[in-house]
Amino acid sequence: MEENELQADDQQMNEPQLYLKSHRSGREVLIAVCDCDLMGKKFVEGHLHVEILPDFFGEEKATAQDVEQALARATMANLVGELAVGHAIRLGYVARENVLIIKGVPCAQMVLM
Repeated sequence: MEENELQADDQQMNEPQLYLKSHRSGREVLIAVCDCDLMGKKFVEGHLHVEILPDFFGEEKATAQDVEQALARATMANLVGELAVGHAIRLGYVARENVLIIKGVPCAQMVLM
């Protein structure tokens, strides 16, 4: 993955360009974050597939700051898209080498142990 693939300028990240939804189960907090332009799409490559649905990723748009606050409270995260994954990398929640690319779309998961 190229260094500039997951970059976004600061102004762009202050606009609500992500979908964010929190899921709670007991003490666990899973957040699902995706780039807005991916909603409703499905990506399949070999045995890997991801489908971006509002039931999981939500219908509320969020800014990068909203996502940063949610990540601070999360025990797990599913992130899909250049903006979502790139922001998690910049914040130190995801290592670049752990990002999967499915049909050109960056996908990552984070779990606190």
